[in-house]
Amino acid sequence: MTSKGQVTIPVEIRSALSLKQGDRVGFVEVGKDTFAIVSANVPVQQLKGLVRKPRKHVSIESMNAAIAARGAGK
Repeated sequence: MTSKGQVTIPVEIRSALSLKQGDRVGFVEVGKDTFAIVSANVPVQQLKGLVRKPRKHVSIESMNAAIAARGAGK
């Protein structure tokens, strides 16, 4: 990794993802200390399953309360 946070992606991976100069990639957490490199040039439907579902349902009310509590702390 460079001092600017840039990384070199090996040619085999670039080929497998059909990446070319100027394309965007994303890093998706798939497990503890484990990430997948995904092409950001793919339709969003192909990303299904890369992000885990929440363990429990969170209501809009509880989200709003958490946002309000966090904002009040600033």
